[in-house]
Amino acid sequence: MPYMLLIMEPRGQRRTRTREEGEHVYARMVRFGEDLKARGLLMASDSLQADSNGVRVEVRNGKRSISDGPFTEAKEMIGGFFLLDCRTREEAVAIAQECPAAEWATIEVRGVGPCFDN
Repeated sequence: MPYMLLIMEPRGQRRTRTREEGEHVYARMVRFGEDLKARGLLMASDSLQADSNGVRVEVRNGKRSISDGPFTEAKEMIGGFFLLDCRTREEAVAIAQECPAAEWATIEVRGVGPCFDN
């Protein structure tokens, strides 16, 4: 079953790192992804730019609204993701615990499926 690991970073955290620290963190995440791929678990992964480069789009009662980032009301931002093919939720949680980002971010584990299933 597909599971998504969402990397929920504190907003602004990236700016606290030097370039070298950022490159080191990124390299650790790339190695983690390569290991998941070698194990046959990785379906897709990527890092996301900061929410300051994002745009939010809403349509409510036929009215469209576009908001440019950063989104000051948010305390966290989605910094990246890993889409995994796991046998169980427990396997996905165990993999999330192996993720280097768990040291500086929250890893949210979510099953992938129809939005009408509870």
